Amino acid sequence: MSRITVVVITHNRRDQLMETLAQMTKLPDNAPIILVDNASRDGTADAVARSFPEVELIRADRNLGSVARNHAVGRVRTPYVAFCDDDTRWQAGSLEHAADVLDSYPGLASVTGKCLVEPGLTEDPLTPELRYSPVSGPDWLPGPALLGIMAGLTAFRIAAFTEVGGFSARMWLGGEEELLALDLAARGWWMCWDEEIVVHHAPSEVRDSRRRRQLGIRNTLWTLWLRRPLRSALRRSVAVLRSAPFDSATALAVAEALRGLPWVLRERAVVPPTVEAGLVSLEESQRQSQARRYVG
Repeated sequence: MSRITVVVITHNRRDQLMETLAQMTKLPDNAPIILVDNASRDGTADAVARSFPEVELIRADRNLGSVARNHAVGRVRTPYVAFCDDDTRWQAGSLEHAADVLDSYPGLASVTGKCLVEPGLTEDPLTPELRYSPVSGPDWLPGPALLGIMAGLTAFRIAAFTEVGGFSARMWLGGEEELLALDLAARGWWMCWDEEIVVHHAPSEVRDSRRRRQLGIRNTLWTLWLRRPLRSALRRSVAVLRSAPFDSATALAVAEALRGLPWVLRERAVVPPTVEAGLVSLEESQRQSQARRYVG
């Protein structure tokens, strides 16, 4: 009996999704798959229903963004869930290995793997940051401690994911993992990286890079002001905006962030000092990061 379920979300990427499902359904790990189609207009849901009847299909009536994952998790019957994007593919044995790690360490909320970018299978620029994470963790942790994850590379303990409410509906999509990770850490859960989990990424050309940049900036600013002490939130906000192009997309992102200020102030809950110390330890690598540039 499988211990882990794969959850995939998609929107208007039928052809690439079909390639991903063709690979994921053939894995020897034999994990059940739940797909949420975020109201695609390109026939995605019907194509999946015809070609992959073994995949549990949820047809959303609108684009739910990352919250679609929450809906799928509500149907999961295994203790663990692995998130998979429509352009990422977990490699053979990685799902079972993730389940083994989560079985062995009950204080672990999630385990994140190595990302190799197709076609050359070069490491994604984020991977070295995770491998050499400076965050201090307990001795029992089986890999480098993390305070941020990438959903499509990560397996979660369902109990931890649901304890913090999953992904925020406010964030929708784009850096939505940051708030989730901080809320897990604030509740005493740990997250780590594991070299033996391998996920291939074939970046889709079907994307609105400018809008994704806006959402990434907005969500990062919201997360800073929701969870960081005032001085840290201000310092990091300045750093984020300095790293972004001075253009209309950035201006619109800031405007959106400001419109959400009443909600941010109502929901503000600063992380514990130990978590803040870990976040401070990450700031230098974030300043030097090639994976965190808002340039789309």
